[in-house]
Amino acid sequence: MYDERSDRSDRRFTALRDRIETGMDRREFLRTLAGGGYALGLAHYLGVEDFLGASDDEIPAVTALVRSDPTDPFSLEERVRYVPADWYAAVEKAFELNELLAQYGFTGYLGSAVVPGAYDSGTASVSIGVSSEASTLPEAVREFADGISISTETILEVEGVDEEFEFAEPRVLESLSGRQAPSGVACETPSSLATLGPAMYDPETERSFFTTAEHAFEGVTDPIGETLSLPLRADTQADLGVVDRAHPVADVAAVSPNPSVVPSNWIDAPEPVRVRGQLTRFGLADLVARGEQLEKVGALTGHTSGRVQGVDAVTCFTDDVCRRGQIRWGGEMDLTDGDSGSVSYYPDPEGEDEDVLVAGFNNARTWWPGQSYVWGVSAYHLTAAHGYHF
Repeated sequence: MYDERSDRSDRRFTALRDRIETGMDRREFLRTLAGGGYALGLAHYLGVEDFLGASDDEIPAVTALVRSDPTDPFSLEERVRYVPADWYAAVEKAFELNELLAQYGFTGYLGSAVVPGAYDSGTASVSIGVSSEASTLPEAVREFADGISISTETILEVEGVDEEFEFAEPRVLESLSGRQAPSGVACETPSSLATLGPAMYDPETERSFFTTAEHAFEGVTDPIGETLSLPLRADTQADLGVVDRAHPVADVAAVSPNPSVVPSNWIDAPEPVRVRGQLTRFGLADLVARGEQLEKVGALTGHTSGRVQGVDAVTCFTDDVCRRGQIRWGGEMDLTDGDSGSVSYYPDPEGEDEDVLVAGFNNARTWWPGQSYVWGVSAYHLTAAHGYHF
């Protein structure tokens, strides 16, 4: 039976939780509890014990999903970091503005990205790329910005630029050690060479997949059923499996493994590293605020690192769709043909020495003058859109 008092109370709790998530500071939260006659036990009901543990000018932000048990990929737990409340509110507002830009899609819009400021600045900005045919930035967008800095850059000659690559010998495994194939090495589709990504998991079915870039299966309309193999020394190869799921917008192919091989959490870096989890959207924002770098291991360019330049990015440079939830990091020399399918990652600050957190896939790089970065779909967006995690 409908209980009006219970419903009204639930709505108050929901409103309070929403205010916490949009930047309410700790003192305001405590005043709200006292003024509303609530007990501090409500913190458990709302799931905000971390919030009460912060200082007056900080709030907790979930920065990563990490396995409590390294051997169990489905034991993910949230990792929390306390961040300045004014910075959090500015970044959240920049995320909203960036989403509005993507939805608005004004003439000449080629993409945009959120660039969080340093923690002590309490700011964030949105960088927008436009073509020479761009119309004026819509007034509604400027009005919504509300203190968020907007920078606009005209991008010329996005199409028709010849790419020049120096030939490099791909990184090929000597042999399979046991049944596991580490990532960061070359893999082959029927039409091209790419980089093998680390094991990707579907929590709904508890299945594990080999991964690489969907665009590596060029020349076919639908790569479902196409094979993925692992070239080995001595001109041999291992059959990894067939494409079970393809996501062209995210540019990710999930390959169902053959019974003889198992997707691995290890990346074949100069000092091999183990995937322990993945970064969230605010985890990436935290890296920008602290000036941190991501790393990757590609089949052609090997191990490189570079600063994170933008998060929650939208890219409309290729195809007929805009890709959302992208990361911009490093420089154009950090990726070349054959590196697609690799992942960018960051050392887990609370894990073992070999543990890392995946930021996202590397799918492309800039090839036009004036900008230099690698882009690809973030792990958090892949989780939100398709349910997978690392």
